[in-house]
Amino acid sequence: MSRSEEVELTNMCMISDGKGKVLVQNKINNSDWHGWNFPGGHVEKGEYITPSVIREIKEETGLTIKNPRLCGIKEFHKLKDGKRYIVFLYIADEFSGELKSSEEGEIFWYPFSELIESDKLIDGFGEMLSVFINDNISEVFYERTAGDFKTVFM
Repeated sequence: MSRSEEVELTNMCMISDGKGKVLVQNKINNSDWHGWNFPGGHVEKGEYITPSVIREIKEETGLTIKNPRLCGIKEFHKLKDGKRYIVFLYIADEFSGELKSSEEGEIFWYPFSELIESDKLIDGFGEMLSVFINDNISEVFYERTAGDFKTVFM
């Protein structure tokens, strides 16, 4: 039995301004997955995980983050092809550069306290917020049960 499987690696970063606001992206480039989330993207073939989040944030926001900290992961198996999908979740509060939106979506600062209750969040993003803000949770995944999915926090 093979111990390997096809995996798609991605990243996402919660960037805080130190004044109660976080950088939010209104995702517009994907008709199947749109709404508010944190910026991030795919890890390219041969690329290391942390440098990938620094690159993605620069491409999508114009900011260069410094010292991003891995706070957890989200993972699931895609329904279409069964491929494992892993999102490495980071936090950063040090950055430089000029904020600019990209083709991925509009970028803006938003009060974190209001983000949690927003009805504009992208599907599944609410569960990820728990990993970003709770030191006792480092992973969220979806367990298949009787044709449905149960969200599991570890």
